[in-house]
Amino acid sequence: MADTTIPDGALAVFVDALDNANERVAQRFPGDSSARQPVHVVYGGAHLFKADAAQKLGAVALRTLQEHAPDAAAFASALGLDPASADRIYLRVIDKLTREPVEDFRIDFEDGFGHRPDREEDEQAQRAAGEVAIGLRDGTLPSSIGIRIKPLSEELKRRSFRTFDLFLTRLLERTGGTLPPNFVVTLPKITAPEQVAALASACDAFEYWRELPSGTLRFELMVETTQSIFAADGSVALPRLIAEGGGRIVAAHFGTYDYTAACGITAAHQHMLHPVCDFAKHVVQVALAGTGIWLADGATNVMPIGSRDVVHRAWRLHAEHVRHSLVTGFYQGWDLHPAQLPSRYAAVYAFFLEGLDAASERLKNFVQKAAQATVVGDVFDDAATGQGLLNYFLRAMNCGAITEQEAVDKSGLTVEELRGRSFVKILASRRGQTE
Repeated sequence: MADTTIPDGALAVFVDALDNANERVAQRFPGDSSARQPVHVVYGGAHLFKADAAQKLGAVALRTLQEHAPDAAAFASALGLDPASADRIYLRVIDKLTREPVEDFRIDFEDGFGHRPDREEDEQAQRAAGEVAIGLRDGTLPSSIGIRIKPLSEELKRRSFRTFDLFLTRLLERTGGTLPPNFVVTLPKITAPEQVAALASACDAFEYWRELPSGTLRFELMVETTQSIFAADGSVALPRLIAEGGGRIVAAHFGTYDYTAACGITAAHQHMLHPVCDFAKHVVQVALAGTGIWLADGATNVMPIGSRDVVHRAWRLHAEHVRHSLVTGFYQGWDLHPAQLPSRYAAVYAFFLEGLDAASERLKNFVQKAAQATVVGDVFDDAATGQGLLNYFLRAMNCGAITEQEAVDKSGLTVEELRGRSFVKILASRRGQTE
């Protein structure tokens, strides 16, 4: 029989080619960031922004909660929460609204600001930047913040870039060249990859002229047009959009109402649970899987304003939308009004708490088997599921549903193992201890 073994020299060529390919993939898709992804982003018109906006929004949210759900039972009834966890969720929502009511905020120069005379937008861009500088000095800003500029369409691109430049220039002047942590620029209504490339070029130029380190400015994409899902040739558009960002893109946010309108959905049926939204978001998930780019869902546009019955109905609808986002793998979403904050946090906490015992049992079992597949009940776990279970605990901690100590007690992992964020490393370490 003829020798069919591949020569060592040929194998070396194959291995080198794979190494080079894997290195290119690693550079393009750097993996999940260890930073905490916010559970929401609050959008507000730039003309209304103040340095203490987060605290004021939190105060409104607390008043709404106290007025319309004065105790845990009333809150659980309004949102359809499990009565067994009602007290725990209610107290944690109150704590969150007191301590950190807003995790992410976007100062909006687009829909929330509208079309105004150039002079007025110039003034508001500089004024808002001054407020951000005050907030940075006084420690009143959310942990993440940014601006949403106007689209880079032919008719608005000059206005958009001028706001970008005026805001950032004034901000750096007032802060001595320092941007707030986790600062981001949001690009809306993308219809062509050239628009993404143009913003990346603007970031390059701004960093050069303002003597900022390369890569300081980051931005996120609004996915709210059909052209940001599929290109004209039928290919998925997002990979090229991300490539044109030059490594600056950190998130992709879905725009429910612009997207459904673009698909011809009538206003009465434009909502987050519409099938066209799920289809678009599935495409986004597949296209961006493994890139480390954060995904965010859209907003519920029914506001909890009015009588108690009206507020309760709006809260329940919002909570249902938040849960749908979480179930489908979108861990961040938009909030448009401070009265939505109680239902946002309650829905997030309930989602993680209701599955905590089952996840704890599966994770403990899997770690104890040291990477051997195991069956717990009727659920079969493999290594990928192990990382998914670890991610469950990490996100539950990040959002405040459980404390770090509770995560340690429930998961059977150490603090160091949790903070390491890698299931493979946990297994490797534990194998080494037992060998």
